[in-house]
Amino acid sequence: MKNVELKVEGNILTIKVDLTKEFGPSASGKTIIVASTEGNQSLPDRDEKIGLNVYKKK
Repeated sequence: MKNVELKVEGNILTIKVDLTKEFGPSASGKTIIVASTEGNQSLPDRDEKIGLNVYKKK
């Protein structure tokens, strides 16, 4: 994962992303990647999965 922190407390998922970071252009080149789980990820000790992309205009 890039720039993504996940924390599960009880039944609450908290996602933390630093919006000041950048990881270069997306594959299409239209946006700048800020954070990504880089596909679907399992949550620790849970059945749920998460897929997250945070991006901004170039």
